[in-house]
Amino acid sequence: MPLNKLRNIGIAAHIDAGKTTLTERILFYTGTNRKMGEVHDGQATMDFMKQEQERGITIASAAITCSWKNSQINIIDTPGHVDFTVEVERSLRVIDGMIAVFCAVGGVEPQSETVWNQADRYRVPRIGFVNKMDRTGADFTEVVGQMNKYLDANAVPVQLPIGVEEDFNGIIDLITMKAYIFKEREGIEIEIPQEYLKQAKEARAYLVEKVADFNEDILEKFLDDQEVDNNILKSATREATLKLLITPVLCGAAYKNKGIQLLLDAVIDYLPSPIDVGAVVGIDIDDPEKSHTRHPSAKDPFAALAFKLINDPFVGQQTFIRIFSGSLKSGIQIFNTTKNKYERIGRIFRIHAKDREEIAEAGPGDIVALVGMKFTKTGDTLCDSNHPLYLENIHIPPTVIELKIAPSKRKDQSKLGEALGKLANEDPSFNIRFDDETEETIISGMGELHLEIIIDRLKHEFGVEVEVGEPSVAYRETITAEFESNYKHSKQTGGKGQFAHTVIRIEPNSGNGYEFIDKIKGGAIPSEFIQSVNKGILKTLENGVMAGYPVVDVKVVLLDGGFHPVDSSDMAFQTCASICFKNGFMKADPILLEPMMKIEVNTPDDYIGNVVGDLNKRRGKIESMRRYRKGAQKVNGLVPLMEMFGYATQLRNISSGRASYSMEFFKYMPVTRAIQDDILKKVEEKKRLDRLNKE
Repeated sequence: MPLNKLRNIGIAAHIDAGKTTLTERILFYTGTNRKMGEVHDGQATMDFMKQEQERGITIASAAITCSWKNSQINIIDTPGHVDFTVEVERSLRVIDGMIAVFCAVGGVEPQSETVWNQADRYRVPRIGFVNKMDRTGADFTEVVGQMNKYLDANAVPVQLPIGVEEDFNGIIDLITMKAYIFKEREGIEIEIPQEYLKQAKEARAYLVEKVADFNEDILEKFLDDQEVDNNILKSATREATLKLLITPVLCGAAYKNKGIQLLLDAVIDYLPSPIDVGAVVGIDIDDPEKSHTRHPSAKDPFAALAFKLINDPFVGQQTFIRIFSGSLKSGIQIFNTTKNKYERIGRIFRIHAKDREEIAEAGPGDIVALVGMKFTKTGDTLCDSNHPLYLENIHIPPTVIELKIAPSKRKDQSKLGEALGKLANEDPSFNIRFDDETEETIISGMGELHLEIIIDRLKHEFGVEVEVGEPSVAYRETITAEFESNYKHSKQTGGKGQFAHTVIRIEPNSGNGYEFIDKIKGGAIPSEFIQSVNKGILKTLENGVMAGYPVVDVKVVLLDGGFHPVDSSDMAFQTCASICFKNGFMKADPILLEPMMKIEVNTPDDYIGNVVGDLNKRRGKIESMRRYRKGAQKVNGLVPLMEMFGYATQLRNISSGRASYSMEFFKYMPVTRAIQDDILKKVEEKKRLDRLNKE
């Protein structure tokens, strides 16, 4: 397949906008599926996990390959639920273009904004598809307006709907100025109905005017009032889309099979091939200031990014990769620069959701799954060992919610550990840690649904029944003042002793994570022990100082110290640095940080007072209220996660089940002194009870 005929696209949107139904229709019309699966009856091809079928939502982004008009389209269907935002993040890192799906009734919703911002971060060209045009309350013009107002999308319709709500039965193509009426599963081309002609001409003139801003030939014709050739307009629209200057907007009703073929044409017409995207830039492994480019060509050295791992019960672990340059054959050896390890390529598969086709070779632009990889994880760079480089990694947001977990049967302890390890491999936004003091396993993730799915998968996929504690908030610890800490560690235990001396300054480092700066002069601490100091501090950061929560946003400057030629060792300096850091931390005005969540509540006007009053009680801060359709409003605000457990039930109660909400992590913010004292008291009490239980 020539590279200019290849499209790597993602389908992304807010939950319930109809992404998976749209993908099912695409698979049907491209001949990949003989029948259309439905989300509501658990038969969707892309939702092949048991948990997806039960809940009617997409959890894991699934990859599938199909063909349309002599072009190959690799589609990644992504989740809309914010708990699985990392799935969207890693998909956007490897796709070239995106279909952003919007509900014609709901318009731009919170997760639409999140996905849009993620696509902006990776500079992914996109087209908009306004779905569910057949629903009561559908309004194409309003959704286009919201895309411009809330997403700054420079959205330009390239289609107009014929009819609305239950009368929606056709689409006008503003480039060819032809109309399509849908009969059963096909669109029949007709002339534009007379009653829509004026509106269509105005909309086309608007499209020409918008594209003229970026194309001089069209600008001349526009200013001279000349007709613009269809092909020129289409190619100028494509060019503006690829440069992220405009977002063409189409419409349809996926569930009723309306507008799908025209959308597939638009994917070929407006979204980029790997050639349009051009070279990818990587960093030199020895010198971060130097960069290397890899062009989408089989002649360039091999470079690929691993973006997803899946445990398949039949073939074992599958590692999904996007190849940017060079070619890959079964049996060859490649280099993982992230892990500094060699990997031998076993089997290569092209994936059709849960089915797979084995291929002997893959080239630039391909998205394939590899079986038999030993070391590779999400975000790792794979390349030719003679031309190593690092490709840009994948941004993983911090976890915000924790659960204590234990196997129902003690004999399942090792089975649980193994299963959790596999799940953490698959999902970088899921973490596990073992609390040595309480001897408990603690899992953390992006939200209640995220962890609920993990528990469900442990039971059904891995056969491990577990007992689960109450969900708790994943707090963080940090400091607000500077302090210089000096500690000498000296132990004599007969034979070789332990000696280390460190002087460190710890400083707040708001928003920049952990930094370690070595300012040792004159060999006061030998260079081989500098890393030991850093290692000791890093271990302490993980386990916390004040209340056992991870420490963030701290800068440590190593100023001075001392060593003993015989008694100093790696372990002595690790221990010394850890105690030195703890002493300093407790004197640098430590505070607890809590996760703040961005919340959006959609509520009928009748309940707006109840909703706002309830959020205020939860220490919420209302940021804006806006009308999003007649008789209903959107309330946006920030609320601490600790106040949001059980909110879904409460919202149902205060709105007679008519309000809905969505929530996503915003950032960590300091808790009040009173709440901090309360949390620390509970932590101390829990430690005391654990000690008593042990005795």
